[in-house]
Amino acid sequence: MWDFKHISIIGLGLIGGSFALNLKKHGFPGKVTAVDLNPEAIEKGKKLNVIDDGDISGNILSEADLIAIATPVGVYKSVLKTIKEKIDPKKDIIVTDLGSVKGKLVYMCEKELKDTARFVGGHPIAGTEKSGVENSVEDLFKGAKFILTPTENTDPEAKEKIKRLWHNLGSMVIEMDPFYHDKIFASVSHLPHVVAYSIVDAIDTLSKQLNEDLFVFTGGGFRDFTRIAMSDPIMWRDICMENRENVLEAIKTFKKSLTRVEKLIEENDRESLKAFFETARKKRNRIS
Repeated sequence: MWDFKHISIIGLGLIGGSFALNLKKHGFPGKVTAVDLNPEAIEKGKKLNVIDDGDISGNILSEADLIAIATPVGVYKSVLKTIKEKIDPKKDIIVTDLGSVKGKLVYMCEKELKDTARFVGGHPIAGTEKSGVENSVEDLFKGAKFILTPTENTDPEAKEKIKRLWHNLGSMVIEMDPFYHDKIFASVSHLPHVVAYSIVDAIDTLSKQLNEDLFVFTGGGFRDFTRIAMSDPIMWRDICMENRENVLEAIKTFKKSLTRVEKLIEENDRESLKAFFETARKKRNRIS
């Protein structure tokens, strides 16, 4: 069951493009369009049959009954301004988002769109280190979690429609308080990205100290661990800034773990170091 006739996506990158692509793949019978400041993204999207149409002005939003925000979270204010300028508040329109930070942003979206559209926050737990509509992935959301972040202001009917939409794409929908969402994903998503970028920076610093390009000697483990450091820097800058307090708290906890390992090595405590590694290994093995 599909509740919408025309879905328009703001931000036609990897996530927005994959959302559009999978709507088509999973049988959405309506029109899929997009808005992006980059005209090349719109042209690529049409050429690849990811979207049916699109523009850079946002005028096409007036035709949609669902608008999905898939831009970096740092530009939400300007995106909301465009939505309010382009749509008719008399029409029954739902706005949702695919951003990695919720919390205050969800309440901001609700406030800004109060007299314009019904807003439902959401976050698909899926992605790759690549960017651009040309890297859209089929079945990216199939079997993945989708975090729905309703508040006391969320319209129940709108929430159910968004839930059904993501079920249609094969996702497992989980409802969560938007602020609690930010605490969890600062730990399991935002921190790992910060660490990956920092590991690359550390190896670069060590390369300079040794006057040797250490990246030449990296193997599969380093590439696997730092793959996410190839992600879009603008997107991750905005995520860290918008979820600043939770990310800083996660970094503090990580530094304590690193200090603990450092101390065990300094003290030549072989058994405790082995136990530390064994405990971490067992916990990692629990993840499928």
